[in-house]
Amino acid sequence: MSDIQLNLIQGPERNQESKTKPRGNRGQRIRARRQEKSRLLTESVKQSQNDSEYSKVTEYKEQTGTQSNQVQAARKRKHGELSPFIKEGGKPSGQVISSLFRFNPEIPKVKSLKVDFVKEDVFSSEHFRDLPLHPYMVSNLEEKIGHKTMTAVQKQTIPYIMQGRDVLVKSQTGSGKTLAFAVPIVQALQSISPKIQRVHGPYAIVIVPTRELATQSFNTFQKLVNPFTWIVPGCLMGGEKRKAEKARLRKGINILVATPGRLLDHLQHTDSLSMSKVRWLVLDEADRLLELGYEKGVADIINYLNEATTQRQTIMLSATLTGGVERLAGITLDDPVHVDISQSDLPKQSPDTGSKGNLGSKENTESKDSTESKFTLPQNLKQHFVITPPKLRLVTLAAFITWHCKIKSSKCKMIVFMSTQDLVEFHYDLFQHFFGVSDDPDDEMDGNSINILFFKLHGDMQQKDRTKAFQEFSQTDNGVLFCTDVAARGLDLPSIQWIVQYTTPGGATDYIHRVGRTARAGKQGQSLLFLMPTESEYIPILNKDNISLNEMEMKEVLKNLKSTVLQMSLDHSTKRSIPHTVEETATYLQMCFENYIFQNKSFGESAKKAFQSFVRAYSTYPSSLKHIFHIKNIHLGHLAKSFALREAPTSITVSHHGDQIKKWKEKKKQKELSRRETSGKLSEFSSGLSSGNIHKQKYLKKVK
Repeated sequence: MSDIQLNLIQGPERNQESKTKPRGNRGQRIRARRQEKSRLLTESVKQSQNDSEYSKVTEYKEQTGTQSNQVQAARKRKHGELSPFIKEGGKPSGQVISSLFRFNPEIPKVKSLKVDFVKEDVFSSEHFRDLPLHPYMVSNLEEKIGHKTMTAVQKQTIPYIMQGRDVLVKSQTGSGKTLAFAVPIVQALQSISPKIQRVHGPYAIVIVPTRELATQSFNTFQKLVNPFTWIVPGCLMGGEKRKAEKARLRKGINILVATPGRLLDHLQHTDSLSMSKVRWLVLDEADRLLELGYEKGVADIINYLNEATTQRQTIMLSATLTGGVERLAGITLDDPVHVDISQSDLPKQSPDTGSKGNLGSKENTESKDSTESKFTLPQNLKQHFVITPPKLRLVTLAAFITWHCKIKSSKCKMIVFMSTQDLVEFHYDLFQHFFGVSDDPDDEMDGNSINILFFKLHGDMQQKDRTKAFQEFSQTDNGVLFCTDVAARGLDLPSIQWIVQYTTPGGATDYIHRVGRTARAGKQGQSLLFLMPTESEYIPILNKDNISLNEMEMKEVLKNLKSTVLQMSLDHSTKRSIPHTVEETATYLQMCFENYIFQNKSFGESAKKAFQSFVRAYSTYPSSLKHIFHIKNIHLGHLAKSFALREAPTSITVSHHGDQIKKWKEKKKQKELSRRETSGKLSEFSSGLSSGNIHKQKYLKKVK
């Protein structure tokens, strides 16, 4: 009986002792022992460290007049959030706060070669009044639109279009190609006698690759026909209601601007759309039409036009002249004049397009694509690149945007190009929250004192939202537009000072069109290309295409971040004081980003989607660039920091694709069972008869 009483007394002590022992598997016990050892070591030197830290903060307090609670904040920074790779208490095991400035790859030294630019004069000394144009058009161009002199491409192109010749135009972005074909078309339409009527239908068809470019071209025609009220321009594009477009077509449109898909849809299903009077066909941004896969659609449209009328003048325009453009010219142009400002002062016959209807050989197309190495860039464009480790990409982008759009200048328009729609959505929401114009004056974390206007533009937005963003950004004199390559072609957005390519383009052609949104029509402009250390070999590839960039040091960008942080409210969730060094400032802002994402579940999902879309897009680079842009070259854990994520990359992927992974594992298990069953049947010791109970029962039933 005494033994039983003794056991009852010792039982709680045994239970209490067992609580102190680490439980779980071997790895958990090892981690627990390491944590206990670290705690004991920390306590042994805690007093001396605190005294030293206290003396430093006290001295700083006397100099700056800060409050006494900064002492506690400094201790917390010393032992908590600024220490690398320390898991936060109470956080899940996947949540890790790591240092931004430790274990980063070394930034290589890259020399960008000085290359000879292909120079192209934008302006000429010729005036519009020197052309045989209607006086009302000349006065409208000079007084209302604000163009007195012609650009070089307009000087060479307009006379040939007015003569009725087919023309293939290659000229740099921002050189005035739209007016080069719009002016002679409107001039010809107003001179038709008797006057044309809207019920006659379209006389001119202008095909463009994107909705924004369609809107822009339509607005240009609206301004040009202002003196000639009987000429009616119109626009057809995806995203708009077909019923409303059909109503406009029934009333009549003389100059029809359209995207290929929507125009082809109306040609197939709208009886009121007649092509019998079409005299002009314009293919604007022809290379982009091909890249977006519209070659078949354009060919179908041309077939409709050929059935309706045989007398037609065709004008094709592009900033780059590739083999695909030459092939498209072969099926659309008839004995064309080739206008290339960068090669000579005089247009020439295009010897490569052949006669109308000749597609050309595949070999010739490939050779032209491969030999096309010289691109034309505006002379007033200054190009830069910055190499940043993956962990520092986000704060470097924030430092660059806030410095140029708020601290350095209150009037700066900037376009930031990204590879996917999810990237645009994530960065727009994040920067709008911290640095955008706040609707709530009491929100201390919205960065109300910075107040930068942010816009977004990508193909998945509703058409009304795309149009609104495009128009508002065009009209403002200060703002940042996050966008995909939907805004990289043809758009004439006024007064763009900076083009930022946050994700690298696929090739030199894409690079040219992105930076072509600035330095337009002789104005000054600059561009910045973000690269990771593993992507530094991309610079020599651009050099081969006569593109030269100057390096911008990451430290020079980050040092401007302090002014931004001083205007932001303190992050009360971490209770940290204002940082002073570049490292502390960058870490402070990164912690603000991470805490916000961690505390907002929906926004955390947006960050994960952006991370995944970046990884997927990174695998789509052409094979010629795979040795530079390969996902195996990037530390995914470091990359996650650029999305303010603390989860390990494996948890990010599994949490989002859990169902797919589960199905894949189940399918793999079924295949393994099937393989074992097959191998059992084929074994030399197997009788070849099934041993399953179900099959035996079915067989017995049949015998009965």
